[in-house]
Amino acid sequence: MILSTLSFALMNALVKYLISYHTFQLVFFRSLGSLILTFSILKSKNIPLLGNQKTLLLIRGLVGVSAMILFFSGIQYIGVASSVTLRYTSPIFAAILAVIFFKEKIKIPQWTFFILAFFGVYLIKSYQPLSSSIGVLMVLGAAFLSAIVYLIISKIGDNDHPVTIVHYFMFIATLVGGIGSVFFWKTPELKELLLLISLGVFGFFGQYYMTLAFQNYKPHLVAPFKYVEVFFTFTMSIFFLNEAYDLVQILGAILIIVALLLNIWYKFRFK
Repeated sequence: MILSTLSFALMNALVKYLISYHTFQLVFFRSLGSLILTFSILKSKNIPLLGNQKTLLLIRGLVGVSAMILFFSGIQYIGVASSVTLRYTSPIFAAILAVIFFKEKIKIPQWTFFILAFFGVYLIKSYQPLSSSIGVLMVLGAAFLSAIVYLIISKIGDNDHPVTIVHYFMFIATLVGGIGSVFFWKTPELKELLLLISLGVFGFFGQYYMTLAFQNYKPHLVAPFKYVEVFFTFTMSIFFLNEAYDLVQILGAILIIVALLLNIWYKFRFK
């Protein structure tokens, strides 16, 4: 799981570093690299490319690429570490949507954790300039759409191979990013081309090692390690991207992570 969070953190840092490229071009390269890898795996293992639940897979891909576009766009307005922290509010949105659509119950302590997390969001947002508030809203929108993705994947269940699900997502994202890039294309130099290609590589291995961790260990032991990504991203953003964070923003990030970890602990302690 540590390798997964490190891969995602590197990808996020690269997105911020390559800020001069349009979001569609970043989406295109991030998806294309992963698409090549997922296609190779599916072909080598003779897994059907089209999957079984085509409608759900298509919807998952469309919602997923929308979340990616919002997240990459938001990073251009606010610090990458703040963006990653805000994106981790997606489990809260997923829980609320599950209450609305699946009649699941959320207990009072969990609501307390959610309120604590959103207070952390408020602290991060309150210390952003007006223009950066747009970025906060974009990333929260990405978190909301990611929550919908979680519910769709839950609906798909084990009726489709995990790589097939990722493949659909990457295919649709490559298509959308490619079409969008036509209007905003910027020809990269060799160094930046390699970095753009690396987006897809890091993104793929982040997904791969995360899936591997959840397949081999109990979820309540693995899930907390996801938030190490925030630590890695903060470190990279400060030392390599020269970003600065106010103490209140750091406190907001800590509140969000603590609240989500408490929610994970509560769910598995009192399930």
